[in-house]
Amino acid sequence: MEWTPLNLENFKTYSIYDRINKARVEQFSKLWSRNIKISEFINILPESFAADDLREVIKHTVDAITHDRTVLLGMGAHPIKVGLSPILIQALRNGVFTGFATNGAGLIHDVEVALCGGTSENVAEHVRNGSFGAVRETAEFIHGAIADGLKRFPEKGLGWNVGRFVFDYDLPYRRYSIFATAYELDIPATVHVAIGTDIVHMHPKMDGAAMGALSHTDFRIFSHVVSTLDQGIYINLGSAVVMPEVFLKAVSLVRNLGYTLEDFATVNFDFQVHYRPLKNVVERPVAPKGKGYNLVGHHEIMFPLFLCAVMEEMVKHNGDSVE
Repeated sequence: MEWTPLNLENFKTYSIYDRINKARVEQFSKLWSRNIKISEFINILPESFAADDLREVIKHTVDAITHDRTVLLGMGAHPIKVGLSPILIQALRNGVFTGFATNGAGLIHDVEVALCGGTSENVAEHVRNGSFGAVRETAEFIHGAIADGLKRFPEKGLGWNVGRFVFDYDLPYRRYSIFATAYELDIPATVHVAIGTDIVHMHPKMDGAAMGALSHTDFRIFSHVVSTLDQGIYINLGSAVVMPEVFLKAVSLVRNLGYTLEDFATVNFDFQVHYRPLKNVVERPVAPKGKGYNLVGHHEIMFPLFLCAVMEEMVKHNGDSVE
């Protein structure tokens, strides 16, 4: 048996514009409006269990925002696939989040939406003939941004450099890109890559050293934001493995370096109960002084409800500055 890496030069690609996408921007979330009275719905919920937790999480978040404390969002790729980008971007523009972090798949879906207004291929069909993950434009764009970023702005990390490319190239659906918006607003947006998990890792232009270097810089940027979490809140949205692991390591790192991180809240939003989010987000990091919450429900329902409630409460404090 020869232990030699596969040569990727003959990898066959096709255009993303020829691919049928299961998620299209026309199906994405609508924006929060002042005419929507979410508080009326929240107030009719019973005073028990998850309903009380939801109210407490909303209060924690609004308190952190109004007192200029950190609200950090870490998430998987699924929230983008179910159409949450518009309301996440609205929340970024209204100052809900201090920072944003995701895995490699989250970056890929964000770029694909910006490129062609759609994402999420039919994996079961495409994997049978080897065309799964073989679109050209996604990989070429991301690898081009990485190569340019490592040369010109290595200290900015992966998320910033790809966001810069989406913004500067003014991609057709740029307004739906979380990373372009974060770049525009100068909000930390980091990407935490596990090599071999993403379609762009199959592409012949993949440079593992370059991607790894920029993603490691993003871990250090993410850890810097985590170091400011005291009295704030960390939100894990739909990441079962990568972001809970990254968050736990960042918490240990900043405590090791002497930062005060004792009293803060965490919340996990997901439609299934997983081991790592419960242990690495809800329980371990906040003990013994903080508090963790676990709210179970579909992303496309629970998180817009949460964000609308937060922005509605922000109006009471900030008035016309919330849009």
